Amino acid sequence: MRKTLLVYLHGFRSSPNSTKAVMTGEAVRAISTVDNTYEWYCPQLPASPKESIDMVIEHIDQSKADRIVIIGSSLGGFYTNFLAEKYQCKGIVLNPAVYAARELEPHVGMMTSYDNEEPFDFKAEYVDQLRSLQVDRATNPDRYFLIAAKGDELLDWREMVDFYPGAKQLVLEGGDHGISDYATHLPAVIQFIEH
Repeated sequence: MRKTLLVYLHGFRSSPNSTKAVMTGEAVRAISTVDNTYEWYCPQLPASPKESIDMVIEHIDQSKADRIVIIGSSLGGFYTNFLAEKYQCKGIVLNPAVYAARELEPHVGMMTSYDNEEPFDFKAEYVDQLRSLQVDRATNPDRYFLIAAKGDELLDWREMVDFYPGAKQLVLEGGDHGISDYATHLPAVIQFIEH
């Protein structure tokens, strides 16, 4: 019997209720069997990057899983890089913010969540926390699967492609930051998780 811990990390201002998170969770539960079980972990991440990472590390370290797979969207993709390097496990990154400190520095201040308009304070110190989590490069490209949309209106897909040389890459013509046609690409994600 094998147990896989599947961690899904949502993006900035997002939540575990995001479309991609919900769809991935359903697909993962569908492949879970008695002999090959999948534990789904998709937490609401706090605004603080340090708190987010500490919380996920604590969960991973308490898990009795035989293997770990981490999926992250946007800022979650940035966190995925850090965790996949720490645990030398598979990382699936969906339009990742590969240089999150630079991307989010202009957003310091009061923000609201997409789902529920909950206000939260994105503090200047969080940008420093992001800098401390920056990974220079993916050390083992075989462990990574990048999905990048050329039509991403927030992040530069070319930076994503350059960050994961030699990794499995699916570069979408057009598309958007949220990867609204994610359902089309989910089978490739599940295949990468399983193999």
